[in-house]
Amino acid sequence: MFISLELQGYYLASSRELTRLDSITKAPVIHHFSESISGVMTIRAFRKEDSFCQENVDRVNSNLRMDFHNNGSNEWLGFRLELIGTVVLCLSTMCMILLPSSIVRPENVGLSLSYGLSLNGVLFWAIFLSCFVENRMVSVERIKQFSSIQPEAAWHIEDRLPPPNWPTHGNVELKDLQVRYRPNTPLVLKGITLSIKGGEKIGVVGRTGSGKSTLIQVLFRLVEPTAGKIIIDCRDICMLGLHDIRSRFGIIPQEPVLFEGTVRSNIDPVGQFSDEEIWKSLERCQLKDVVASKPDKLDSLVVDNGDNWSVGQRQLLCLGRVILKHSKLLFMDEATASVDSQTDAVIQKIIREEFAACTIISIAHRIPTVMDCDRVLVMDAGRAKEFEPPSRLLERPTLFAALVQEYADRSAGL
Repeated sequence: MFISLELQGYYLASSRELTRLDSITKAPVIHHFSESISGVMTIRAFRKEDSFCQENVDRVNSNLRMDFHNNGSNEWLGFRLELIGTVVLCLSTMCMILLPSSIVRPENVGLSLSYGLSLNGVLFWAIFLSCFVENRMVSVERIKQFSSIQPEAAWHIEDRLPPPNWPTHGNVELKDLQVRYRPNTPLVLKGITLSIKGGEKIGVVGRTGSGKSTLIQVLFRLVEPTAGKIIIDCRDICMLGLHDIRSRFGIIPQEPVLFEGTVRSNIDPVGQFSDEEIWKSLERCQLKDVVASKPDKLDSLVVDNGDNWSVGQRQLLCLGRVILKHSKLLFMDEATASVDSQTDAVIQKIIREEFAACTIISIAHRIPTVMDCDRVLVMDAGRAKEFEPPSRLLERPTLFAALVQEYADRSAGL
């Protein structure tokens, strides 16, 4: 028993880590497989089937390598426990045979051996199952880890409900806004202070990693501010419930998001508008004729991710969803980056007409998108470096002028 317990402790030190590595290497296999399924058309278009198959084989091999070592460690323990049990049983049998009959009665030899064999089996399975349970506790560790993740803020705060028509003007004020994604990590936004008047059209530009997308995330409180305040129409949004904020803002993402269901459920997910209002919204986003030509009209099918609609139509459906909300504050993450130039012109025209009185904050990945904005916010390394009208920024050497020149040179080179 002493030797068995020593082997158990020696085995568990490695087996726990091997089980943990087995779980860790399994996630990349599932992630890569799901990505390959969703992007199979793109993979085939670029004829990259072989490279993706090889990548999948490499990840599966990495997982199987850990699984092999894990099974090998199990066999290592099992072999030694069985060897110890066999040695003990053989020694006991030899003692039973060699001892004189005056000490061991012949009729009790078989019974003693069966008892010894049973006790040996119980000891073996007790140790083996205790090791098995301890290894499986790695899954409990992961569950505990996920259950201790800091949850989002309250969905509603009853004593801090904003007025029904909030925001009424769309004024946005940032006061020394600082953001980091996790504790003990560097700041992503490093003290941004600026004021946006209601109805202004603001373009946000900057190089990769400058903090443009983080600014949108913190305004929707997908990431909570580390310090500073965000004031929208005289209300600190960090003091409000998440639903009260997100339901009042409009957003048009770079990649259009559609849900499996119908046109009606995608335009009006919560079912708070009438069919007449939905048709008006579709007319404004120039999709009324397309939807009306389908047999089921508003109940026309939308498959997962809207794959039975073109990219331009998906973006227009997202635009119709925002039009229906009548929001005074609209965020755009380069809403036309994935569509052709003709659809881009249509979307820009609709935005200018339908959201003329709204505050628009648009992240731009293409410089021409922000040239007609009232002001341009140039971000660099998490700081607001410039915040002026584009015409004024082009009059002198600025970061924005350098970006424009770089874009022009690249376009000329193409």
